[in-house]
Amino acid sequence: MLQTLYDHFWWHRLWLPVNLTWADLEDQDGRVYAKASDLYITIPLAFVFLIVRYIFEIYIASPLAKALGVKDKIRLRAATSPALENFYKSSSKHPKQTDLENLSRASNFTVRQVERWFRRRRNQDRPSLQKKFREASWRFTFYLIAFIAGMAVLVDKPWFHDLREVWRDFPKQTMLPSQYWYYMIELGFYWSLLFRVAFDVKRKDFKEQIIHHVATIVLISFSWCANYIRVGTLIMAVHDASDYFLESAKMFNYAGWKETCNSIFVVFALVFIVTRIIILPFWILHCTWVYPLEIYPAFFGYYFFNLMLWILQCLHIFWAYLILGMAHKFITGKLEQDERSDKDETDIPDEDEEQDINKNGAVSNGHAVLKNGHHKAD
Repeated sequence: MLQTLYDHFWWHRLWLPVNLTWADLEDQDGRVYAKASDLYITIPLAFVFLIVRYIFEIYIASPLAKALGVKDKIRLRAATSPALENFYKSSSKHPKQTDLENLSRASNFTVRQVERWFRRRRNQDRPSLQKKFREASWRFTFYLIAFIAGMAVLVDKPWFHDLREVWRDFPKQTMLPSQYWYYMIELGFYWSLLFRVAFDVKRKDFKEQIIHHVATIVLISFSWCANYIRVGTLIMAVHDASDYFLESAKMFNYAGWKETCNSIFVVFALVFIVTRIIILPFWILHCTWVYPLEIYPAFFGYYFFNLMLWILQCLHIFWAYLILGMAHKFITGKLEQDERSDKDETDIPDEDEEQDINKNGAVSNGHAVLKNGHHKAD
């Protein structure tokens, strides 16, 4: 049964143009073609990335955060309360009014104290500023290196300057060693992001990020198997072009360098709009949607590939909407943060918390005294 499903899934009529079979893409006459089995290496490569990231965050990102003056906010810890803790973990982090009243009776706290407890408890779970900085610096480093490497791989290729060359002799196009490593490294990195997504900082577009990672992995994997490598490298380069600007803007934002952050954000917004809202749909998508039909009839793989690209493009439009909203606030002097989630209601302490901080310069959590400098997050 599994063999039957395997054979149906890899039926050449689904993934390849008419009159071609997988046998046509077997290595011969000095030509080397991409193979689905090549993708197996991306899973262990993803774990290598996770290890490298761990080392990077400890020995590079953390000292850099300290050098730039990144400090975590003072956070009051919630008092010990088994009843409230159980409700927090098993039911909801945002209790309704009726829940607050019931919890008040169960914990012997006033309703206001219960509200404050949940606010402090949520605040404890929020990622620290240094954690955000370490994540941003890791992604910045990868995206910058990947973009430079991508340009080095592509700039001397004819299809970089003439998109019709993408489809010359397709799909019988020899795989180059530089293309192999570019693909494997990019795919391994996106697998590592997907493996870590549950532990990284969660933003407002958390679901969109998961969809983006999955769509990207599927798109890269399919383009490799069906030998859409030339256009695949172009798509990856377009995506890497703006990401390192965003991550560097976040790094300076967490360090409190607001003017530098705002300047880099403007550059990021411009590059994002040019690459993902102009170049990707009007050049790359036009290349994948129109040019192939000039050399072969449409088939399932053609529609599948373009569907994945349009899913990514819809996400780009969604993010462009957020970016333009932030740009408007920047122009009007109201831009304060990355609206994707670097701040929420738990950032705002209540009056008692502010009095404790201003009066004592330190916060007692019932067990020890925390003496971290007060630093405005995001």
